[in-house]
Amino acid sequence: MVSHTHANQQTLVKLLVVAVLMFGFGFALVPFYRAICDALGLNSVVKADAVVNTQVDAARLLTVEFDTNLRGDLPWTFTPVEKSVRIHPGALTQVTFEIHNRSNRAVTGQAIPSFGPQLAARHFKKLECFCFTQQTLAPGEVKRMPVTFVIEKDLPQDVNIVTLSYTFFEVEGRSGKDG
Repeated sequence: MVSHTHANQQTLVKLLVVAVLMFGFGFALVPFYRAICDALGLNSVVKADAVVNTQVDAARLLTVEFDTNLRGDLPWTFTPVEKSVRIHPGALTQVTFEIHNRSNRAVTGQAIPSFGPQLAARHFKKLECFCFTQQTLAPGEVKRMPVTFVIEKDLPQDVNIVTLSYTFFEVEGRSGKDG
């Protein structure tokens, strides 16, 4: 009987150690992920991109389409003011998006961009974007937010349509605070 109790206690200790290690690993993943992304230049959504070549390719036209999404139960409406624009690669372009907090409480959200086709992300340079910071809206507040961008002229010739999609997520624990 004593050996079973001792064996059960050892198993419990081992399981607790594994649980604590897994919990610690989960916390360590966030800074580790950020460090890898910063080192590789991936997923840098919180800072402006660098634009090296500003020459405009006037012989080529691209269509940039805009898509907006909300995750979870974020009580906002989120729409592009322009559904699409026709631009020349290399041309500085500004478009506007609108968000509206439909709730009776302040809500903070963060937008994450994505691109279609995926290879366009390497050529799509955002100079100004609401996605660089968290957005806090008061109850009923409506906000218009600009995005200023350049699509580099070395975007492959077979890409004629680029889709910029934003998904807003509610930032838990930030409601009512400045973002």
